[in-house]
Amino acid sequence: MQQASTQSHAIAPARVLRGPGAWAEALPAIAALGQRPLLLGRSAATAPLRQELQGQLQAAGLEPVAATLQHDCCESDLARLAQQCTAAGCDAVLAVGGGKVLDAGKLLAHQLALACITVPSSAATCAGWTALANVYSEQGAFQGDVALERCPDLLVFDHDLVGQAPPRTLASGIADAMAKWYEASVSSGASADGLVQQAVQQARVLRDQLLLEAEAAMQHPGSEAWVRVAEACGLTAGLIGGIGGARCRTVAAHAVHNGLTQLAASHGQLHGEKVGYGILVQLRLEEVIGGNGLAAQARRQLLPFFQALGLPVSLADLGLGQANLEELNAAAAFACRPGSDLHHLPFPVGPSDLLAAMVSTTVGQTATAA
Repeated sequence: MQQASTQSHAIAPARVLRGPGAWAEALPAIAALGQRPLLLGRSAATAPLRQELQGQLQAAGLEPVAATLQHDCCESDLARLAQQCTAAGCDAVLAVGGGKVLDAGKLLAHQLALACITVPSSAATCAGWTALANVYSEQGAFQGDVALERCPDLLVFDHDLVGQAPPRTLASGIADAMAKWYEASVSSGASADGLVQQAVQQARVLRDQLLLEAEAAMQHPGSEAWVRVAEACGLTAGLIGGIGGARCRTVAAHAVHNGLTQLAASHGQLHGEKVGYGILVQLRLEEVIGGNGLAAQARRQLLPFFQALGLPVSLADLGLGQANLEELNAAAAFACRPGSDLHHLPFPVGPSDLLAAMVSTTVGQTATAA
């Protein structure tokens, strides 16, 4: 009998606090991890929130040092922040914001061997959970991802904080979370590894819950459906990645996202919005190249669902309707580069194949769903 090789992967944060008022409850846990945390954030929209949290940290007897990410999670920013963190004598990194801020905080804490606390300000991604950081150029183009030794020491998923985010962020998180099923079922559906099998099935349950409750969650912020959907996006999606590990991989949906980030015109779109479009592209590839009729059915099912949530389903919706062929070819070529997750598809895909799928995501949509 063939013996399985040893697997090592970080599954979950050491501690998760979730619910309304979780931030206030987290203050003693934060103090136990560090007395002088680097309080990292980025956007002007969350600046008042960060100032409020800084005051509460100070009231709890801590000495937070405020720092601002200038770009997406990128090497030059991280080098600057590392200097600031070291010079200020910080003993922890506390990241408050969206996925790129949380990724930067995790990677910075990893590089400096400091405790890491993540406080998502929306449910747009599961970055607050995972032991992974996506790295971008200063211009916002995806460059690669970095696997970290562990998940955050503390994740604070405060419903009151997350509930302040624009509805668009939740729709984006829904698309990003749904990609877990469409990608994992392709890359890992035939795996003999029990944990991977369970992660794939959990991804299917997650997708089904989102199909059932996403619209209600969007229409009724703060409702029970909203809580379930927000936690599905911010927490469960991360758990699936933790349980599945490296063997439960992303496929074309995230590869398409990575390619689109090479185009400046796409930078106004959220991560999950590009990933959601990427799901449609992947299903189109499975349909056309793989001859999979179920993929065609799934794509036609998702089109009206995504549109009801205000998610982009075409290049035009992504603001790329005027992109020229050279630009689109560049995005497709990046998505198909050697080592890309796109190659976890069970058939070969070249840039021309991908471009054909990118421009035909809405083919076959019925008039009533348009």
